[in-house]
Amino acid sequence: MNTHSYYHAFLNRDRLVHIADPDPGTCEALSVLFRLEGFQTVFSLDAAQFIAGLERRPPDVAVINFVQSGESGLALLRRVKALRTGAPVVMLANEPQVEAAVAAMKMGATDVLIKPIDSELLLTVVRDALRKDIHLGAMQAGGRPVEVRGFSQLTPREREVLQLITNGQSNKEAGRELGISPRTIEVHRARVMEKLGARNTADLMRIVLTS
Repeated sequence: MNTHSYYHAFLNRDRLVHIADPDPGTCEALSVLFRLEGFQTVFSLDAAQFIAGLERRPPDVAVINFVQSGESGLALLRRVKALRTGAPVVMLANEPQVEAAVAAMKMGATDVLIKPIDSELLLTVVRDALRKDIHLGAMQAGGRPVEVRGFSQLTPREREVLQLITNGQSNKEAGRELGISPRTIEVHRARVMEKLGARNTADLMRIVLTS
């Protein structure tokens, strides 16, 4: 076991990943994957089993298929989010489902992965989500002020810029509103992205939407 994986195993040893998928093969494979990373795992083949598990022990990470017997995967996502533990939820789709994926992201899913699952990508998504201890006040339409733990390093001006960008304003519009040049907005935006670990605007939106 190299130092890197040992470190991960040490880091994750008390963290529970709950996998909900009607396919036993998927559940077994993902369980092995997460256990090798040092996580504890449980899995559920139907919604009722998953809900019972939630009540026993809220997971630190949930991996949920959109397709479930009983409640829908989105309903299970809603239940995990209602616990307010901040646990990242990765949704699995058996085939591309754009509407369901958009709904899941709006409800706070960390990501949506389509089968066959790229296990490295899944682990990266989970690791990044656990690393970003970011908490944003639900962004209502019209945008409430951004309230965030991991965003504490942003200056008040950077927060204003983030707020306007996430409300869909261009650099020009944001600049007009704050009385500064679009170029200055661009500089602030670059700093915000660097501090939040976003690679591009879409990524920034995702961080804001999924926190």
